[in-house]
Amino acid sequence: MSPVQDESCPYSPSLTLHCVLITLIASRPCPPETTPFPLSFWAMLRKRSSLILCGTFLFITWNAILVLLLWGRTPPGQPGQPGEPGREKSKVAETPTNDVVGDVLRMADTFEAELEMQKQILLQIKNQQSLWESPNRNGPKVVVPSQFVIPIVVIACNRVTVRRCLDKLLELRPSAELFPIIVSQDCGHAETSEVIHSYGNQVIHLKQPDLSDVAVRPGHKKFQGYYKISRHYRWALNQVFKTLSHSSAVIVEDDLEVAPDFFEYFQALLPLLKSDPSLWCVSAWNDNGRDGYVDPGMANLLYRTDFFPGLGWMLLREVWEELEPKWPASFWDDWMRQPEQRRNRACIRPEISRTLTFGRKGVSLGQFYDKYLRYIKLNTEFVPFTKLDLSYLKEENYREQFEKEVYSASVVTYEDVKQGQLKGTGPFRLQYSSKDSFKVMAKNLGVMDDLKSGVPRAGYRGVVSFISRGRRIFLAPPPGWARYDPTWS
Repeated sequence: MSPVQDESCPYSPSLTLHCVLITLIASRPCPPETTPFPLSFWAMLRKRSSLILCGTFLFITWNAILVLLLWGRTPPGQPGQPGEPGREKSKVAETPTNDVVGDVLRMADTFEAELEMQKQILLQIKNQQSLWESPNRNGPKVVVPSQFVIPIVVIACNRVTVRRCLDKLLELRPSAELFPIIVSQDCGHAETSEVIHSYGNQVIHLKQPDLSDVAVRPGHKKFQGYYKISRHYRWALNQVFKTLSHSSAVIVEDDLEVAPDFFEYFQALLPLLKSDPSLWCVSAWNDNGRDGYVDPGMANLLYRTDFFPGLGWMLLREVWEELEPKWPASFWDDWMRQPEQRRNRACIRPEISRTLTFGRKGVSLGQFYDKYLRYIKLNTEFVPFTKLDLSYLKEENYREQFEKEVYSASVVTYEDVKQGQLKGTGPFRLQYSSKDSFKVMAKNLGVMDDLKSGVPRAGYRGVVSFISRGRRIFLAPPPGWARYDPTWS
């Protein structure tokens, strides 16, 4: 048996280190018979590239310098340098001797002790590794806990103008980790698919697998598009909440452009949505948000509304788990506005919209677009919502204050509002008492007059708030309002 295999010269990293150090300081090579590696190993090394040899040389040189520094360092506990309390006395000789090999071996022990200390530091760093990841060359970044991640789900079909929507989302997105963008495409439209695909890994591209026609009841053939949209929503939200296991999501459609503080808005309102069971959504949209009907100086003003606004809205997985089993075959947004789904819950909506629709053509054939939607004012001022106190939006705080403001306002007539004969700065209350009186006044004053299950657009407890000729108007039912009348539709 060769000396390499003999127990008197066992193969170990420590002996290897000793041999390297002897070579450096005593300036003589390790005898071949005591080399801990077989000759074939050295033959393999000779075949390595010059780059590896250069790196090896630098590594050995650096470690040699460290050894020399350690050798010349006064060990702890020597005169003139106090030792550390409680630290075990070093086993290394405190002064060099004439025994070169012995000194080198002792210094190797010191070097290994130093390496052990560095190893402990590295282990502490590794214990924190779960908080970090390095997915690109820009360095490490914090892994965001899943409960704070808000995916933006873009519902797409056959509009190549989805590029406008995606460009703005990517331009304004503050964090790819906090706000992953998921594009769910229906229709199988090749040109639209190519546009989405061109964004590479900036977005997640999902494709609805079922492109078949939906069986509809007689007389609904012309509504086939609405049936497909409802089917697509169900599939897409199942992908987000069940397959990808997200706990919340913001849904936008491919014809929406977003405001500079769109992401800030939803990030700030997620905790409120999670903590207040009387809320079931947060929307970026104000149905009466046309220029001239909102206060441009109140970009930070938010409301509760009993009307489901849509058009850029956030919901939680718990709400989807409640809705999904009974999801409708068509007209999903009107279905959301029914009392059975709303269950007396409210949504949050802004004074000034954080989304703007640019898609006139669609399954609705431009309904409301030319008269209302194209004139919606998109917010341009960044509001730091995450730094604001939004507790006033909680049900127990909001309702009492809102009703106090509405019903303490001066009562005025429709003629006074219409003709601009209001005196004072307001706010003012314009009272309606029936479905017809509401619709007449709303239509003639320029706000949306349709109701869904008795709930007016942007309304809260029957009250619609808007600006007319620079003054705040509350179009409100009489004091003592109790509930909506579903027949008002």
